[in-house]
Amino acid sequence: MESVLSKSENQSTLLSEYLEEFPETDGSVWILGRQYHLKTGGTGPSSDTGWGCMLRCGQMMLAQALICRHLGRDWQWERHKKQPEEYHKILRCFIDRKDCCYSIHQMAQMGVGEGKSIGEWFGPNTVAQVLKKLALFDEWNSLAVYVSMDNTVVIEDIKKMCWCPPQSSSAARSSTFSHRSALSQNKNTAGFCSGWKPLLLIIPLRLGINHINPIYIDAFKECFKMPQSLGALGGKPNNAYYFIGFLGNELIYLDPHTTQIFVDLEENGTVDDQSFHCQQAPHRMKIMNLDPSVALGFFCKEEKDFDNWCSLVQKEILKQQSLRMFELVQNHPAHWPPFIPPAKPEVTTSGAELIESTDKLLELEEEFEILSV
Repeated sequence: MESVLSKSENQSTLLSEYLEEFPETDGSVWILGRQYHLKTGGTGPSSDTGWGCMLRCGQMMLAQALICRHLGRDWQWERHKKQPEEYHKILRCFIDRKDCCYSIHQMAQMGVGEGKSIGEWFGPNTVAQVLKKLALFDEWNSLAVYVSMDNTVVIEDIKKMCWCPPQSSSAARSSTFSHRSALSQNKNTAGFCSGWKPLLLIIPLRLGINHINPIYIDAFKECFKMPQSLGALGGKPNNAYYFIGFLGNELIYLDPHTTQIFVDLEENGTVDDQSFHCQQAPHRMKIMNLDPSVALGFFCKEEKDFDNWCSLVQKEILKQQSLRMFELVQNHPAHWPPFIPPAKPEVTTSGAELIESTDKLLELEEEFEILSV
């Protein structure tokens, strides 16, 4: 029976006593289960239980991309081993504080612009759009996030977005995401764009009407074999999972529905990372039980990685199907609006007031606070 884990999840802890058929691996950053009790000035949701699971899955996929970006695909977490500074910077991006660029606070607030109220369940496409917007304010990681439209990936548009000219220090600093406290350390020239920006490619798909169409199953499984794979977001209605691979006709996933104690920065700027790592066996579900609304994720650190991904898609997916899961085209479709690479916007409220950053946008809304659990 064939068993494949996405390359980006090669670090996930799979204990042999649970799943003997899996290769031994170590852990990777595990952002799932960070369902802390929250309050929003007494009138908003008191926790993200019941609505935050897709946001947590989006955090997990993004965390995998950042590991590949800064630590490499072959990096493995070892308990009690001193980790590089880049590792702690990655963790600090996801702490549940509103001054952290990919915290649930920032994701939920940015979702308002996508038509989702705070406390409302997100779908895979909404999370993808939120990550795309937040990445524009993230100087240190300097990712180009491309979310496909109409099941179509346009090579020309991606290369236009990922290739950018050198930027002066003063110009780069002007686009800094204004984090307070821990993330202020991330303001350095490492994130300035000069050449190819590492690509996070997210492809939202609808693989059926009410149930997944069996004709897409083989192509869906092929995506987990690609070395650029970050897995997939999906699950069941109002119940999201992060899918990292497959075994035969079963999908392997990490479950975000686990409450854990809030973790904050230590005085030295590090993070107690024990709860960020999967230390139990992943779950499995029949692929036919998957809701047809999913989002595939891929990471291409260099242009050659993207070119290789395009070749694999042409060879393993597009040429093998009469009904294609998605399209890969060279040029921008003539009937589409012109493609303009996204740039950091001036964040506004629902009116015309200009806000300097999403950090200040949150100050205008009801504030989140972490409660002890």
